[in-house]
Amino acid sequence: MTAPESEPAVKPPSKPPTMHDEEALTLLRDGSLEVAGRLVEATNMTLYCSVKLGSRSAACVYKPVRGERPLWDFPDGTLAAREVAAFEVSQATGWRIVPPTVHRDGPFGPGMCQLWIDTEREIDLMRLVKSRNPVVRRMAVFDAVVNNADRKGGHLLPLPTGHVYGVDHGVCFSAEDKLRTVLWQWRGKPLAREAVAVLAKLERDIESGSLGRRLRELLTLAEVEATWQRVRKLLDTGVHPYPSEGWPAIPWPPI
Repeated sequence: MTAPESEPAVKPPSKPPTMHDEEALTLLRDGSLEVAGRLVEATNMTLYCSVKLGSRSAACVYKPVRGERPLWDFPDGTLAAREVAAFEVSQATGWRIVPPTVHRDGPFGPGMCQLWIDTEREIDLMRLVKSRNPVVRRMAVFDAVVNNADRKGGHLLPLPTGHVYGVDHGVCFSAEDKLRTVLWQWRGKPLAREAVAVLAKLERDIESGSLGRRLRELLTLAEVEATWQRVRKLLDTGVHPYPSEGWPAIPWPPI
């Protein structure tokens, strides 16, 4: 059994405006999943699907573990769990950076399933990437926490409302410093007061709260500890991080 190679001919319905995150999570977790096509530009197998549960339906992205390409610096078969871990951190911040994401079984086995987000096509992504938009600044803080090794401009999904989602978090949470992003405009700048409050909450929640327990289900103990240490370092320094001297600062291609 092989996945279809072409773009989907018929677009499944996207997220209804009235669907809350919890409803979306239930739909993604328990709904019937049907593959409509494959996103051929993605590095790993990325399938465009429809998911339906009762009268609810939506479009989603399904990335089966069996379709993950081996990487030299991340353990095999762990990218789907890292995507779910990024969603858990996103929810804990209250910033809703990552769309609703679950780990579930599907037509090609277990994998990550994430709500499809329709973007505002009129927005210039390069301008957004280079902007001082406070919503994008939140994402820069989030990426520093999860140690995102691949924040490309194309991973930003702007909405007409002004909200900006971020996607493709399979190469996050390494215990080594791998932050690689196009969002360096705040490097060395003091963290926003709001970010400091969110980081303080994350520190507590990773150390002794539900977030820490959930991350330990998805990541190694060393990776969870490193995540807590990154949060602690941000609080101690009070500034956005600088690029690492031993790791490329910007992913390729940047968009």
